[in-house]
Amino acid sequence: MRKLKWGLVGCGDISRKRVAPALRDLPNCDFVGVARARYELAESFAKEFGARKWFRSFDDLLADDEIDAVYIATPVNLHCEQTITAAEAGKHVLCEKPMGMNTKECDWMTDVCESNGVFLGIAYYRHFYPVIGRIREIIASGEIGKPVFAQVNAFEYFDPPPESDRHWFVEQDKAGGGPMFDFGCHRIEVLLNIFGAVSFVKGYLDTLVFEREVEDTGTAFFRFESGVNAVLNVTHASFEAQDTLDIFCTDGSIHVPVLNTGSMRLISKNGNREESHPPHSNIHLPLVDDFTCAILDGHDPAVGPETGREVSRIEEEIYG
Repeated sequence: MRKLKWGLVGCGDISRKRVAPALRDLPNCDFVGVARARYELAESFAKEFGARKWFRSFDDLLADDEIDAVYIATPVNLHCEQTITAAEAGKHVLCEKPMGMNTKECDWMTDVCESNGVFLGIAYYRHFYPVIGRIREIIASGEIGKPVFAQVNAFEYFDPPPESDRHWFVEQDKAGGGPMFDFGCHRIEVLLNIFGAVSFVKGYLDTLVFEREVEDTGTAFFRFESGVNAVLNVTHASFEAQDTLDIFCTDGSIHVPVLNTGSMRLISKNGNREESHPPHSNIHLPLVDDFTCAILDGHDPAVGPETGREVSRIEEEIYG
């Protein structure tokens, strides 16, 4: 079997829990090496996940001719520079979300990847959730009529102390924004995937509880060209965690109480029913597999720079 030879930069929680295991476990991937800011920990991380090499810097990783593609799992403010550097070194890039700090960075990343003939993918892994595909199928069938309104809640209590490795998530110059930018972007991609292009968006962002550089709570209102209205609520300040998606239609409704588990309740004129469409146990693995197959087979990845840029454009509207 042909294999894509991978390098990984950034060894935080997402890489440890999902990205590195995907690069290790997929049969079409060869996990070559890692680079991380704390070089003294690079060797142990590499050996834990079966990578053969560890590098003192990202530039050293890119200089290795064995590596074909890189997964960029660093803070958002580094995505643009690292993507461009990788593309200019001839490496394909799968970049964590959000794609960039703004649409200008997204355009620059896209242009440089295109001019160097490399693929660029963005890590909106919920695009591959079976429950999202099932929702699209149900709506297309007409079973529950025309979609009218959708609501998404994404609540996670999060207040990292200054000494935490995750404190950068609430630093404006590194994260770009608070929960609306960090995990709100995932839900924006989900809404785009289900309902199509957005014609109007308005956001309201607040620091209701914590003293920090970015919002702790936000709401965004959407109008889709398909004629659907939607609301997205996010917060770092709620005791109760939520990960909900509710879609109300003219002849029924769909309710997903926890998007990350894939359980779904459908209400229609024909009665109610429960369905279950769980994601892969490693929710990053289908994303990495799709991008790997795109490169090996010579077709566009399912989540490319166009999607990444559109989410960033909408974020710019929300942050106003």
